[in-house]
Amino acid sequence: MTLFAVQLLNGLQLGVLLFLIAAGLTLVFGVMDFVNLAHGVQYMVGAYLAVVFTTLVGNFFMALVLAMSAALLIGLLLEVTIYRRLYDRDHLDQVLATFGVILFLNELARVLFGPSPLTVPVPEALSGAVLLMNGLLYPVYRIALIVAGLAVAVGLWLLVTQTRIGMLVRAGATNARMVSALGVNIRQLFMIVFGFGVMLAGFAGFTAAPILSVEPGMGDSLLILAFVVIVIGGIGSIRGAFFAALIVGLVDTLGRTFMTDIFKLFLSPSAATDVGPAVASMLIYILMAAVLFFRPTGLFPAKGS
Repeated sequence: MTLFAVQLLNGLQLGVLLFLIAAGLTLVFGVMDFVNLAHGVQYMVGAYLAVVFTTLVGNFFMALVLAMSAALLIGLLLEVTIYRRLYDRDHLDQVLATFGVILFLNELARVLFGPSPLTVPVPEALSGAVLLMNGLLYPVYRIALIVAGLAVAVGLWLLVTQTRIGMLVRAGATNARMVSALGVNIRQLFMIVFGFGVMLAGFAGFTAAPILSVEPGMGDSLLILAFVVIVIGGIGSIRGAFFAALIVGLVDTLGRTFMTDIFKLFLSPSAATDVGPAVASMLIYILMAAVLFFRPTGLFPAKGS
């Protein structure tokens, strides 16, 4: 039970990180109809900015403010110089161009910081562990990460559902051409949406830096999971991204931990050791296929989709 509780919390932590990445990705894809494969690179940029600014200022929370500002500027620079030219192109052009951005930024990170993994120290205020139950000590920082991610999710939900900008974003996710025809500056809306997406991905990378290795290409694997999340949740849906991210995080974490033990119930130990990890790595894709079979538009599709 202790192992299950630990992995449950780890699954929630992964789900929160996936939501921070997938929320921006689903808005960009849903509102702008723009396939941005380089979105995961913003996660990597946030992690490297954590390394740079914590080293420079020595204060984790001040470094967070500086890193988010820098991540936003870098993202908007990419939007103005590269992505804006791709909005009216077909998806294949967008995929090829943004894949090129991935290669360029990963190599740039390798040139600037080297290929070796870097680390960021856990802030002193969030160090240590908390006794959650008998025999279960869980790091304070990981709990703070989960709480911060949930707080961002609530704030983003309020922003999308209770403000004028959120109304325009929801309308744009449903029918961007109609929003533009009604007199809304669609380019400005695109910049706002893209800026939100960049900051969310950068925030995810910054908060993950103290518990994960910071290295080139670290966002590539999470990008695949983020696409799985938005397909399961529904393109353009913040609510869908939130619940799907938690489901994917829990299924992936618990599956990798317990799938081998489950197969040992009816297979030999050697066969279970071979089959368990293979099936565990496929669980989220099996889940995605099942959701698409029964609900082709996702669990919580944007209204009008």
